[in-house]
Amino acid sequence: MKNWSYLLLLICIGLFSCKKEQTIERTGKIRLNFTHGVDTAILQTNIMCYQNAAGNDYEVDELKYFISDLILYNNHGKSKLIDDYKAIHYIDIAYPYTLSWDVYDPITEGSYDSLSFIFSLSEVRNQSFIFVNPPEVNMFWPSILGGGYHYMMINGRWRKPDNSINAFDFHLGIGQIYSGTTTNTDSITGFVQNYFRVSLPNSSFKVIKDSTTEIDIHMNINSWFTTPHIYDHNIWGGAIMQNQQAMNMAKENGYDVFSVNKNIIH
Repeated sequence: MKNWSYLLLLICIGLFSCKKEQTIERTGKIRLNFTHGVDTAILQTNIMCYQNAAGNDYEVDELKYFISDLILYNNHGKSKLIDDYKAIHYIDIAYPYTLSWDVYDPITEGSYDSLSFIFSLSEVRNQSFIFVNPPEVNMFWPSILGGGYHYMMINGRWRKPDNSINAFDFHLGIGQIYSGTTTNTDSITGFVQNYFRVSLPNSSFKVIKDSTTEIDIHMNINSWFTTPHIYDHNIWGGAIMQNQQAMNMAKENGYDVFSVNKNIIH
C-alpha cells in the first residue's frame, strides 16, 4: 500500500512539473532606434540648408527630448505598458548612445499591431530632481514656470527677411496661464500640461523568442513647423517657453512628426 502511495505521489509531482514547464512564457526583446531628418534629408547640424513651410531658412544646432510610457498593442486587442523598470528614455543627437533604447522589459512572443508613446513626460512622471546627472539634468524646466523638465529642445538659427541671422529656442514644456496681458511670473494663475501621446498605427512588428526586434522611429523636424499649423519664426520669435499659444501650436503639429521602420536581428 505504501508503494502505491509513493508511486501516486511521484505521478502528481511529475504532472505538476510538466504543467509548470508548459506555462513558461516565451519572450523576446525590442530595441528602439531614433533617427532624425528634415523631409527626405538626413539631419545635418550647424548648416543653414533647410526651409520650412513658412519660408524660413533655418538650421538646427541641438535636438534633445524625452519619450515615456511606451505601449505595445497586440493583434488580440490587448496592450502592454512599458513601465516595469525604465519608462522614460532621453534622446539627444549630441550623445549617440541615447539614440537607441534597449527596452528592459521582456516582451511576450507574437505579433503586434502598433505602438504608441507619450511625447515627453506626463505630470505624474515630470517631477523636478528625478534626474541628477547630465545630460538629462540639463533639461530642467524652471520651477516658477511649472517645474520638471523640458519636453524638447530644438535650438538653431533662422534668417529674417532683412537677412540677419537670429537664434531660436524651440522649447516645449509645461505652459503657463497669465492674468492680464503680460508674462510676468508674478501673474501666473495656472499651468498647462503640453505632453501628448503619439500613435503609430502603421507600426506592426513581431517579437520572437530570444531575439531582439529593432524598431526605427524617425522624426521629421519640418513637421514641427507644418501641419496643421504653419509655424513662422518671424511671427513667434526666438523663444516660446512662456508663450502657451506658440507651444500649443507646436504640440498640435507634433502628432505626425514620427514614423516607423522595423527589422529583426538575433
